[in-house]
Amino acid sequence: MQRVFDIFFSSLALALLSPLFLLVVIILKFSGEGEVLFFQKRVGKGLVSFELFKFVTMIKDSPNIGTGTLTIKDDPRILPFGRFLRKTKVNELPQLLNVFLGQMSVIGPRPLTQDSFSSYSKEVQKLISMVRPGLSGIGSIIFRDEENILTEKEDSQDFYSKIISPYKGSLESWYVKNYRIKTYFKAIIMTVWVIIFPSSGSVWSQFKDLPEPPNELKSILNWKP
Repeated sequence: MQRVFDIFFSSLALALLSPLFLLVVIILKFSGEGEVLFFQKRVGKGLVSFELFKFVTMIKDSPNIGTGTLTIKDDPRILPFGRFLRKTKVNELPQLLNVFLGQMSVIGPRPLTQDSFSSYSKEVQKLISMVRPGLSGIGSIIFRDEENILTEKEDSQDFYSKIISPYKGSLESWYVKNYRIKTYFKAIIMTVWVIIFPSSGSVWSQFKDLPEPPNELKSILNWKP
């Protein structure tokens, strides 16, 4: 049922959003560096890698500059129009094509680069590679404001690798272990909800048995026991 909905949802969304896509393509083509789409290898189901699609929001070769694959608030590598795309999450919409092609699902663990994926424990890697990665997911919902969180830390890369990444791994593992079609649809609703109300802490009441955040993240994530 989930795959059927993925195909229906992605094909319908791609059709309805095509005028928006065309507008974004035109703006990107004549602003910034003229690039439109960003392609990056990500780890998918069964550890099979695939090309993730995104609208370009940063300067060329940005993963090899500054904070690498981590992005912070007011990151100087972000292009002017890219800020709008990232804030509204429009830059993620080309991944609907990944969903349609069967490389991703609407909801699932976020697809990671090989380096980021390798930072998870072998147990977590094995677990989350059992399902298709998602356009959104529990980790994405909870860490919707990740760029701002990292901006407030002196050593953002160290904080990410020691605090955020392990907790994200536990959240993604929770989703795989507790998957139900009800959970899938509830996560879709919560994704829309937190985009509209980014400071909402409703996720904790909707998914009551989520792993408890480490102390360093409780207040930041509006954790409610």
